[in-house]
Amino acid sequence: MKLKVYGNQKVNGVVPISGAKNSALPLLAASILSVNGLKLTNVPLLADIETTLSLLESLGVAYRVDQESLYANTVELKTGSIYNFTAPYETVKKMRASILVLGPLLTRFGRCRVSLPGGCSIGVRPIDLHLKGLEALGAKIELKDGYVHAVAPKGLKGANFDFPIATVTGTENIMMAAALADGTTVLRNAAREPEIVDLANCLNAMGAKISGQGTSVVMIKGVSSLRNTTEYRVMPDRIEAGTYAIAAGITKGRVDLIGGNFRELLPTFIEKMERIGLEFSDIENGLRAESSGEIAPVDVSSDPYPGFPTDLQAQTTALLCLADGESTVTENIYENRFMHAAELMRMGANITISGDKACVKGVEQLTGAPMMATDLRASFSLILAALAAKGDSVVDRIYHLDRGYCCVKEKLASCGVTVDRIS
Repeated sequence: MKLKVYGNQKVNGVVPISGAKNSALPLLAASILSVNGLKLTNVPLLADIETTLSLLESLGVAYRVDQESLYANTVELKTGSIYNFTAPYETVKKMRASILVLGPLLTRFGRCRVSLPGGCSIGVRPIDLHLKGLEALGAKIELKDGYVHAVAPKGLKGANFDFPIATVTGTENIMMAAALADGTTVLRNAAREPEIVDLANCLNAMGAKISGQGTSVVMIKGVSSLRNTTEYRVMPDRIEAGTYAIAAGITKGRVDLIGGNFRELLPTFIEKMERIGLEFSDIENGLRAESSGEIAPVDVSSDPYPGFPTDLQAQTTALLCLADGESTVTENIYENRFMHAAELMRMGANITISGDKACVKGVEQLTGAPMMATDLRASFSLILAALAAKGDSVVDRIYHLDRGYCCVKEKLASCGVTVDRIS
């Protein structure tokens, strides 16, 4: 499937921001911790959600999906009949976040077998810190035949663990495992992303005892079991919000981002966008982003939260391709996250890559071209560039897009923008 993007279009309208993919995935995995299950609302309509539900179903989780709105589902999960403790390669290879079932299965059932995630287009993304954290809690782990074999026949025990580098999924996995461990666990140099706060808040609503989420030191007092909570709402997707804000910037348009406090969720991003030339104003239940002037060059460096999000680096690079001057984009999180640069250069962008840096010299005009999406965030960066380009573009391999962006065609249409899916 491909996406045809018609050039020289201006974004002008309202975008309801969906639930966050990066929050919904660990929340779905967290349902394993409860004997009764979990009910989640504001779950985005995404391929990665379908993959996770398929994985949970293979473990024995029963679920029901009800449409909540045009862009969201309610998912009710029943976890009383889990009988399988293996996450197979066939599922894990589709989505690295599948590793998040490791901690919940191990701490609740004392054993599990989870496929190693394998390669990734934007970097290695190893899980060694997940395994070291679980070993610190008393797990015995063996890597065999491409799988992580983990056992804790006497249960996990609370412990102190220092992450040598902050890791989002590592923090989530160990936090979930510690929720049912015997004793208190203290995680230092924990990741601070809002999605981790969302997971901790949900676990606390289920009966966990977690404090310090959102800081670099998280304390988890283990409990014997977690109960079902009536309902928990997935936080809004700050990356989707930032992406549509950039759409307003690159097309010199205006967009109302509805559904959350995006100033709080994207502090560094908004500061950079204001320097680039976007204007932000608070509106009811959201934020307005608009731009009408020149795009100013800035230097951008991706960093863990509250720094500039790596998941908005590709989109920002596309924006800077039309800046009045030269910018430097530094990627500090993933070692191979500039693959979109080659595709942007097909449109006439002037980008030079050197190690972890991209030198972006702004050009007056981009020209439509056939392009290929290389990963989730890169796919939308190409759409953004194509919207502002002269002439039409075709973006191939948009299955990447469907993994993390809900109803793109419909949301762009609400802003007066036309794109078409083609075979």
